[in-house]
Amino acid sequence: MESISTIITIAHSLDIDVIAEGVGTVEQRQLLLDKCCMHYQGYLFSKPVPIDEFELLLRKS
Repeated sequence: MESISTIITIAHSLDIDVIAEGVGTVEQRQLLLDKCCMHYQGYLFSKPVPIDEFELLLRKS
């Protein structure tokens, strides 16, 4: 957990956005939010899909 905070802190100090990968639970997302990581991807949001299907999802939202 401490390494997550360190990576996020270093990235923010360099003005770099952090994107967490592999977020699969609400608890993991909340942990990242609590550490000021606002961008993430993983099965919590969607299974991997082909690009055309992804674009369709974007248009719908």
